[in-house]
Amino acid sequence: MRRTLIGGTVAAVAVTVSMLTAGPALAVAHGTPAQPGQYRFAAKLVMTGIPRPDGSHYDSGCSGALVSPSWVITAGHCFHDANRVRVSGPVPYPTTVTVDTVDTVDVTKNPGRTVDVVSVQQAPAGDVSLARLAHPVFGVPTLAISNQAPELGDIVRIAGWGATSSVDPAPGLQLNTGQFTVSSVDPTAIGVDGYRPYPDTSACLYDSGAPYFAESAHHRPQLVSVESDGPDCPHTGAETTGRTDTLIGWIFTTIWS
Repeated sequence: MRRTLIGGTVAAVAVTVSMLTAGPALAVAHGTPAQPGQYRFAAKLVMTGIPRPDGSHYDSGCSGALVSPSWVITAGHCFHDANRVRVSGPVPYPTTVTVDTVDTVDVTKNPGRTVDVVSVQQAPAGDVSLARLAHPVFGVPTLAISNQAPELGDIVRIAGWGATSSVDPAPGLQLNTGQFTVSSVDPTAIGVDGYRPYPDTSACLYDSGAPYFAESAHHRPQLVSVESDGPDCPHTGAETTGRTDTLIGWIFTTIWS
């Protein structure tokens, strides 16, 4: 199941504006809440008025990461037309990005930085896209991008704003995190399995585009992939994530253009 609720079959559970502001709801099934100041690059995307083929609309959300002051990386399938065809160019429906917070429950205490998305560029391969912000977000550390493929067994971390269960899912109000092991490496995708805090720690709906990154005591975190697809959560099976090291040339060309 794609990590965003989509049109047609999802009419009964499409996210409404009230669902986007009411809770409680965490993110990443069987993960742990991120602490204030952690993963400031983690991005919460909120989309409204997404069209369906029948002319109706629904709201949804994705996750992502700030990779430059003006660009957020996320899943390619987060931006599409009414027929689910991925699009590049002007943003196809109103979308905002919030970074620099781990908690959107009390915006007076944890406001973060919220900016409109104005355009999107689809990667030449894989389920990856770059969303351009209406203006740069300065003062927030960006996520570095690894230029090397991960190895089987490597440990990576997710930081996402998704639901915690596939039952009555809603976008998270709390940034959650967890660790995974790399279980497969393909030309455009990387498979990851839950590792910590539990074997069934897993991405969930609305985690689409959430970054998986390698951590080191001596270096800043480095992006390895972004969440794309997986079974209902929580689960112990593999998640499919969009590989990013093979796209590093396209990423830099896009964000520097």
